Amino acid sequence: MKKRYRFFIILLVTGICLAFLYPSARWYFFVPRDEQTLALGSREQIRDYARQTAGLELERVIAAARGGQDLPEGMDYLLDQAKRAYKISGRETPESWDAAAVLRVFSRSEVHNLIETCHRERILRLKRLQQNAVQLGLDLSGGLSIVLQGDMESLREKFNGQYGRNPTEEEQETVFGQSLEVLNSRIDRFGLTEPVIRRQGPDQIYVEIPGAADPERIRSIIMGSGGLAFHIVDDEATGAFYSYLQEHPSAVPGEDGSLPVPGIMPADVLVLGTYKKDSYGLDEWTGYRAVKKEVGLDGSHIQRAMVERDQRTSQPSVTFVLDSAGGELFYQFTSANVGKPLAIVLDGRIKSIATIREPIHESVRLDGVDMEEANNIALTLRTAALPVDLSVVSQQSIGPSLGADTINRGLYALLGGLAAVMVFMLLFYKAAGINAVVAQILNIYLMFSILSAFNFTLTLPSIAGFILTIGMAVDANVIIFERMKEELRLGKGRRAAVNAGFDKAFWAIMDSNITTFIAALFLSQLGTGPIQGFAVSLAIGVFSSVFTALFVSRLIFDAGTDILGSKKLSVGWFTGGHPEMSGGAS
Repeated sequence: MKKRYRFFIILLVTGICLAFLYPSARWYFFVPRDEQTLALGSREQIRDYARQTAGLELERVIAAARGGQDLPEGMDYLLDQAKRAYKISGRETPESWDAAAVLRVFSRSEVHNLIETCHRERILRLKRLQQNAVQLGLDLSGGLSIVLQGDMESLREKFNGQYGRNPTEEEQETVFGQSLEVLNSRIDRFGLTEPVIRRQGPDQIYVEIPGAADPERIRSIIMGSGGLAFHIVDDEATGAFYSYLQEHPSAVPGEDGSLPVPGIMPADVLVLGTYKKDSYGLDEWTGYRAVKKEVGLDGSHIQRAMVERDQRTSQPSVTFVLDSAGGELFYQFTSANVGKPLAIVLDGRIKSIATIREPIHESVRLDGVDMEEANNIALTLRTAALPVDLSVVSQQSIGPSLGADTINRGLYALLGGLAAVMVFMLLFYKAAGINAVVAQILNIYLMFSILSAFNFTLTLPSIAGFILTIGMAVDANVIIFERMKEELRLGKGRRAAVNAGFDKAFWAIMDSNITTFIAALFLSQLGTGPIQGFAVSLAIGVFSSVFTALFVSRLIFDAGTDILGSKKLSVGWFTGGHPEMSGGAS
């Protein structure tokens, strides 16, 4: 390959890696610690902070308006909104853009909403940035780890009861995949820090929740029932419910919609709250609806759910597929309730309501929803009750102070090892050692970029894998440099020695790295926990070290020959028959 092409490829790879590394670099080095704490909090905490801060800043705006002062520092975004509002409303532009000008075009509640929106979007942007950055594992950031054991006996009993047979291996994989999705949904719904949830062996699930967490609360979330059911909506009972509330304003319904006076609602009716996602991604109560207590279908019969678009109208719809037993039950249920509204209920909350247009069998489609609501319904249908019973095998808490100490020790080991290798290469191989140092720095840069690109989790074994690859990368440089020595002993010049050194060392380097990569690949597939983290970092290091040793290092030598016009090759202190390693014919 021509040197110009190699140079452009290196520039392209460096640029792409910079884009991959940007979220991690910005999050860990440019986001203040207090802002990180806010972004790592739950969505409930973010909502409370944004609303409380908006209230305090609104008071500052009101005080500034009363004193005829400008807006407080850092709130200039309100001026941009006010100028836009004056222009849209056609009102006369004020002579002075101060706090009073803002309050003349906006009500206090509108100013409060603008301030809250600003803080909410800022923190949620940081939360998304953190999710795209390199994640720290439990051993570095502290937190909680739980190992869950699947009850395979109860799963077999469930299959024998429904299908008269044991589940196949493929069906067991599907069941555990659904369990992972349910756990992800539950933990995210309660606004906890982004978890790590993965399979561990054939019948276990490993859950890591970094950061400070309440073990009892998290355990109750994970082991919750998560029931999904379909109920017919009773509009007449709903109207009676609200009529009672209007006649008795002091009556406070319970969380389940129950009224303090029994006998108001029919015995076969249940009042539930309706909810929708708010701007923070949390369930927001919107009212009550009365539904029949009879459960038309529970979520255990749903095999899969997806969002589709109607080919004629391009409108989104939700389609879910039932098993044969569920299809027969739902067909009988919907045949008797055509034209009635159907409520989708998850954990006692009404998530969506759709009208039954015709009897429904195994494939069910819900129309009349927008894309966001369709995605929410599909997620609700996919994340119902756990398809397999789980029990807690082990639970361990790790403090953040231990994680901080581990990070420091790991960084010291990584930087210390890198510095020692660089000093050795500079002292032993002289000018060629500079080439190796540049390749090592780029190697570390590439490794962390790949780690960030694929959103891998950085753990202590991962750091150990990176330290090992530093030595492996130097080993490739040593092989190349020693080959160059042999060529110099034969009296070859710089260009010939460089070409022969790389050509003859190529397969020796590739063979050793390919075998290491194969071993790392098997470890990553068969190993779990720390072993898997070590194997992934080792595989990344093998890839980046080969690239820097054979591609980048070669270009640096060629640049010295063609651009700087160097005639000699400084690659050590002795060359056998030559008094200096830097000798060699031109």
